[in-house]
Amino acid sequence: MKIRRFYGKDMREALKQVKDELGDDAVIMSNKKLSDGVEIVAAYDKEPVHAPKRQQAPTTPEPKRRVVATPTLSEIIGDSGPDSLRALLEKQIQAKESAVQANSNVQPSPIAPQRTTTQSEARQPQAPTVNEPQQDALNEMRQELASLRNVLQFQVAGLIQQDKGRNHPLHGYLTSKLQSMGISQALANEVVSYTPADTDERQAWLFLLKLLANRIQTEESNLLAKGGVAVLMGPTGTGKTTTVAKLAAQAAQKYGAENVGLITLDSYRIAAYEQISTYARIIGCSVKKAQNAEELSDLLFQFRNKRLILIDTAGFGQRDVRLIKQLETLKQSTTANINSYLVMQANSQYQVMQQTIAAYKQISLQGCIFTKIDECYSLGEAISAAIEHKLPVSFITDGQKVPEDLKVADAKFLITSAAKLYKKHVLIHTSDNSLNNAAVAV
Repeated sequence: MKIRRFYGKDMREALKQVKDELGDDAVIMSNKKLSDGVEIVAAYDKEPVHAPKRQQAPTTPEPKRRVVATPTLSEIIGDSGPDSLRALLEKQIQAKESAVQANSNVQPSPIAPQRTTTQSEARQPQAPTVNEPQQDALNEMRQELASLRNVLQFQVAGLIQQDKGRNHPLHGYLTSKLQSMGISQALANEVVSYTPADTDERQAWLFLLKLLANRIQTEESNLLAKGGVAVLMGPTGTGKTTTVAKLAAQAAQKYGAENVGLITLDSYRIAAYEQISTYARIIGCSVKKAQNAEELSDLLFQFRNKRLILIDTAGFGQRDVRLIKQLETLKQSTTANINSYLVMQANSQYQVMQQTIAAYKQISLQGCIFTKIDECYSLGEAISAAIEHKLPVSFITDGQKVPEDLKVADAKFLITSAAKLYKKHVLIHTSDNSLNNAAVAV
């Protein structure tokens, strides 16, 4: 087998060179996109079709052999344009699968003297004889087919994306901009599809920001206004205890410290009770500790006359469902109506937020609280998670000060903050990288 490389300004021109130089039986081994075109590596087993044919003496016809049909290059290229690469790869994969099937069906049939099988041999299962080199070749061919499928899927996805960019360049630009802001790809594609056709880039960008703000759900009546019993839960390190203290302090300022009660269920973390009791002593409200469902029921009965009761919990990861099962048991064993709020760090990864919400949604969530807004370089991930799971955003925190750094969630504020972070960090970061790359090149 001989291998040659061909270069063209696009895939169609390169494939035409392969056909003209090597003929219809050429096999495409790989392709690569270059700065000024594309490169194709092709292989052929015989001389190109344009080479002069040698006169051969007539020979006796050989017996017919079983040959696996391979699609010719002329059958594949046709007039399909950019899709010719896809058809070529698909037909090559089918040809290789047919070859594998043909090899597996062919079994050696040597003529050997027959002998009678004893009764003991008949009872034992006969293991099929496997030729190790042949098995290795089959495994290698299967791996190559799997690799070709992956490459084909990647190339088709790239061609579809390029086609969208050519047909709707403004949509492609806006989608890329939203993804750079942290918005998930699915949500970005969805909102961009609503962009008006007769609009410029700035108007379309403002339209998308307003559309995202309208998609964010917030509580009509927040926890501080309606009161009741609320439990704050979430992974470790999200700031649940500090958020409980902020809520309690603001409620005490508004309704009086005697109308606020704190309960902690955190018996895992060292000095957890001491931390929340310190906050309670500064605020001037009552604080108790519950070990099980019965103690929680008793404490809720003792605090029945208070306007707001806040329950702090131990932090567990999204893969640990012990806390969720415990809270479900507590909710069923008490007569009080407990509202559950999920506390998440706004600077978490998108996939982490998705898994966290999915794990804690086993209990009906009243809303979520985003913490550490001041530590974010991007807010799009948090906004995407809240919108896609239709989870109302109740409060946001942007610092450690109690109770100043706690605000009622506002959709317009979240979107504006996300756009400012994108403008401040993403664009400058890209510019700095360009300057650094230029300096390295010099």
